[in-house]
Amino acid sequence: MIRSALIISIICTSQTVLSADILVEAESFADKGGWVVDQQFMDQMGSPYLMAHGIGEPVADASTTVEFPETGAYYLYVRTFNWTAPWYKGEGPGRFQIAIDGKPLPVIFGIEGEQWLWQSAGKVKIKNPKTTITLHDLTGFNGRCDALFFTKEANSPPPNDVATLGELRRKLLNVSIKEAGRFDFVVCGAGMAGISAAVTAARLGLKVALISDRPVVGGNSSSEIRVSTGGDGKYLYPQLGKITTILRLPPAENVNAARTADIYGDNKKLQLIRNTPNLELFINYHVIATETDRKYNGNAPSASGYSGNYVEPEPLKITAVVARNIETSEELRFEASLFADCTGDANVGFLAGADWRMGTESRYEYGEPFAPLVANNNVMGASNLWEFETLDTPSSFPVLDWACRFNDESAIVENKPDWRWEGGFTKDPIDEAENVRDQNLRAILGNWAYLKNSNPDYANRKILWLAYISGKRESRRLLGDVIVTQNDLKNNTQYDDASFTTTWSTDLHYPNPTNSRFFPGNEFFSYSEGTGIKPFHVPYRCLYSRNIANLFMAGRNISVSHVALGSVRVQLTTSMMGEVVGMAAAVCGKNSILPRQVYSERLDELKSLLQRGVPMITILAMGDALTEGSEASPSFLFALRRSLFNAGFAVDFIGPRETPYRYKHEKIREAGFPDKTVEYLDSVADSLYRQYPADFVLLNPGFGNLSEEKTTAACESIIRKINAINPNAYIFIPQKLTAGDGVNTAPDSVAKIADACFKALKKRME
Repeated sequence: MIRSALIISIICTSQTVLSADILVEAESFADKGGWVVDQQFMDQMGSPYLMAHGIGEPVADASTTVEFPETGAYYLYVRTFNWTAPWYKGEGPGRFQIAIDGKPLPVIFGIEGEQWLWQSAGKVKIKNPKTTITLHDLTGFNGRCDALFFTKEANSPPPNDVATLGELRRKLLNVSIKEAGRFDFVVCGAGMAGISAAVTAARLGLKVALISDRPVVGGNSSSEIRVSTGGDGKYLYPQLGKITTILRLPPAENVNAARTADIYGDNKKLQLIRNTPNLELFINYHVIATETDRKYNGNAPSASGYSGNYVEPEPLKITAVVARNIETSEELRFEASLFADCTGDANVGFLAGADWRMGTESRYEYGEPFAPLVANNNVMGASNLWEFETLDTPSSFPVLDWACRFNDESAIVENKPDWRWEGGFTKDPIDEAENVRDQNLRAILGNWAYLKNSNPDYANRKILWLAYISGKRESRRLLGDVIVTQNDLKNNTQYDDASFTTTWSTDLHYPNPTNSRFFPGNEFFSYSEGTGIKPFHVPYRCLYSRNIANLFMAGRNISVSHVALGSVRVQLTTSMMGEVVGMAAAVCGKNSILPRQVYSERLDELKSLLQRGVPMITILAMGDALTEGSEASPSFLFALRRSLFNAGFAVDFIGPRETPYRYKHEKIREAGFPDKTVEYLDSVADSLYRQYPADFVLLNPGFGNLSEEKTTAACESIIRKINAINPNAYIFIPQKLTAGDGVNTAPDSVAKIADACFKALKKRME
């Protein structure tokens, strides 16, 4: 059975498709100029679209060439709307024009309509078979264009119903489903959880597809959203979190959301994926449908109001998912034995018929102290973070009649934008997501306009960046065999399938009371309530669906109550759960079993993987004082590890001891012997390598008082001994010293050694 967000059943559309009808999807424009592709709401409004997100400065034109079957007169319809209409009855701010072969049409778009509609541009003249179409932004205030429809028939706009329009799109664009291939494991969603699940499973031998619906990976911790990486989950299994360590922000930068784009490491995450064998990334693809082995029978208890553990006698299985490219409309079909829903909104589980719930449970359901007496649909909100800069001279910003209106009492005077800019608490976080995002934009821009025009302290300030992709905290949660609640966190319930650890408080967000007084029902500023917890080891059984037999989940959509979600939703914690899911998928693949059977039949095998951690590229550093380092001059291994991590290489340094001194709160395992000669290294090489059989050996012997000949002979002996144990081991000697040089631990020497090692290892790993 196929379940689709866009085409729910076969529909015979009443729209007659003529041979001269042309549909141009705005997101497919060859040159997008300064317009951005927004796919966040395509399940609700039918398609990605282009948006002129210029923060008040008109963006560069988008353009493309369209081939018309015949020249002459056409009627043009443009799908757009006035995005401020739910709150403001005047002309919309997202004004833009369309030009045909450089000639602007007289119609202004984006100024009317309370919802997406086909705005008529009247009759246009097409003179050339190949015609250039241009979108020209007039304001920089989020004008949006979904598609352009050219037809020879007067008064014949396309349908606006999402399902019917979806069928028409497929016909006009000649969309057919292509096969992406057969995989062992398909991970949908490339945030922190999805990356960790995919990389872990691939490194454990599964053939993995990772599907991302954005051009960058990292989800909430990407440069598009900029959430800091909070949480820590290594308490029960210290080796869990090796992938997470690569993904996390540098400690010095991980202090607040909305930092500069470069620190979020988009490229590092991308390189980690691309450097992982057995893993194929499909970027800019959004899952629109699932195929299951049979129809959902509907006999399971309702997701709302159900508590306790549940096992359906014959759970469904997903056999494939279909994903659409957000720019080209190409559709790919992915077959697999196992799937993971890391989409945040639980899109895959929802499409497949998984049990889920959304909103806040009553206090009586689980006895949670923080739960309200009566269940409701409230959720934690979504944030659109922003950043400003201070210029040397004053800058202007217009008064915005269409934005939220402020005065001295209601204005929010902030020296740093942070997570408290959050809205949508009482809205549906999926079906009303565009409304929530747009209200956040109205609030941020309206507050900024007021301060710029009334507060002298803001004269030289300018908004540098404003996220148009929302960072959600909560939406659907898929239900597993165990639903973790606040009582588990409070009482530190011990589960036999304990896996990752959550340490974050029960951090729940609510509308700020002052903000509610001025903007009731449309709040956009929050506060948090919660209490600290002891490290709680979360059971594996909340990481797979209770009624979709081969579906894992990781991220904010796992099987927890609303209150418990306050703890497990933070970025490093979701990454840890992704590693657990990747390991469990590997256990399934190895034994031809399903996720539930990992608990019932192979739990010890999963625990063994958790104890060992993700297999990494291993490095054994053997050598002298430069290898061990000192308080004055840290080991060159720190700089080397940083370079490798930034390049996206998953490496693990091994050895009999840790560096004696910490560098930036960290230590590295190594085999440095500062008081020994290379002949000593030769004497222990065999036993040392057998105990620590690394993929790469860095041999930095130094000379001491030995002659160059003796040093060379000893190095050759070490190489022979290691290669006798592992012929595939790569051995690199990074430093060439002259006899009598002794040990030079100067910083420039350390940097040179680290750089030489990095270049050699990078070349070999690639």
